[in-house]
Amino acid sequence: MKAKTVFVCSECGANFPKWMGKCTSCNSWNTIEEEVIYDASKSGKVSVMSTQSVGTSVPKPIADIKTTDEERTLTGMSELDRVLGGGLVRGSLVLVGGDPGIGKSTLLLQICEHIGKTKKILYVSGEESQKQIKLRADRLGITTPNLKVYSETNMSLILDSVFRESPDVLIVDSVQTMFNPEIQSTPGNIAQIRDVATVLMKVAKENSISVFLVGHVTKEGALAGPKILEHIVDTVLYFEGERHQAFRVLRAVKNRFGSTNEIGVFEMGGSGLEEIPNPSQAMLSGRPKNVSGSCIICTMEGTRPVLAEIQALVSPTSFGNPRRMASGPDLGRTLMLMAVLEKQCGLKMSLLDAYVNIVGGLRITEPAADLGIVLATASSCTGVAIDADTVAIGEIGLTGELRPCSFLEARIAECEKLGFKRCIVPATNLEKLKKFKAIELCPFYDIKSVIDKFCK
Repeated sequence: MKAKTVFVCSECGANFPKWMGKCTSCNSWNTIEEEVIYDASKSGKVSVMSTQSVGTSVPKPIADIKTTDEERTLTGMSELDRVLGGGLVRGSLVLVGGDPGIGKSTLLLQICEHIGKTKKILYVSGEESQKQIKLRADRLGITTPNLKVYSETNMSLILDSVFRESPDVLIVDSVQTMFNPEIQSTPGNIAQIRDVATVLMKVAKENSISVFLVGHVTKEGALAGPKILEHIVDTVLYFEGERHQAFRVLRAVKNRFGSTNEIGVFEMGGSGLEEIPNPSQAMLSGRPKNVSGSCIICTMEGTRPVLAEIQALVSPTSFGNPRRMASGPDLGRTLMLMAVLEKQCGLKMSLLDAYVNIVGGLRITEPAADLGIVLATASSCTGVAIDADTVAIGEIGLTGELRPCSFLEARIAECEKLGFKRCIVPATNLEKLKKFKAIELCPFYDIKSVIDKFCK
């Protein structure tokens, strides 16, 4: 046995012969970590994992390769199928990340009941025993006989089980707990995660097995492990939401088989995750009416318009610098919009603390939510309530102008369907809009005119 020490960047995976404070490949600081790996070739031994037969693949002329639609399997959850692009693609490698306790394992165990009607499933857990998984399956009502559970972290033993059982779907929970015994480093290290993901990718592609990987996230919200992990997999899904809130949002940030703009909305209940087919209605349930600091927006998540409530609280500051907090919208863009309010509308935001929140735990980065953030903030500042039947849609420029936004007809149609009576829109969009019978369109060119109309 011969050990070798290398230094690897956790961001880009670059190797260095010695430790350095800054990675010269991606220019990241304090990301280089020491790795001790086992060189099996120099000891005369052959890696257990490299000897496994993971299929046969030979080069082919591109003209001889036949292209057909991907074979997809419905998971039994339409919200998950939407995010995946229409179902689970055969031979795909899907990475599911999220905060601890958010519901990743629960979601994957729930879909086993429907997939198990026609497919064989192998559920490999490195964090729970077989009895623990059984207890959770009983609580979720999972009874399919085609689901087999295996509690193991050694990848050589896991591969033995995969080739012996020949499942159609493989679930690995989680990738940070798995290890290759031929690499002498602890599970969860860069070398282990990269090796495990690469082997599972070969297993998925060469044996047409759909593989789900569960991944942990860091305190900053990024997937733990090297960035190359996200490059290896076909699809990266993030489970968003607060542990103490009911709503969960499943979002695709990478998808080789579908759109990355779709979201799936779930609610955590006593019997597991329940789908929310109409997230707008769920997000707006129980909202207060005729109170200042509240405004309804309509944002596009892929092809689906979603209505949400933005709340803002503005109060005189007791510090030298006013506090700014945003839960849901992007903090940097929120700060920019408050600067526009002070410069273009005369509101003394530099003397006020401001807190902005999107009810329900939804995270929105779309510029079309700008008008709602500004109106909620101005409403809290002046104490004038915005009518509860009004929806605000529009992007705001630095000079205070209202800029056009995409898919405006679909947004307005969703507002009309939910019974709203008035919609504030950019005037530049009005020429291309069709006529709506049950909703009034209020076009404006700049934010100052909107605030003078609705917040004073």
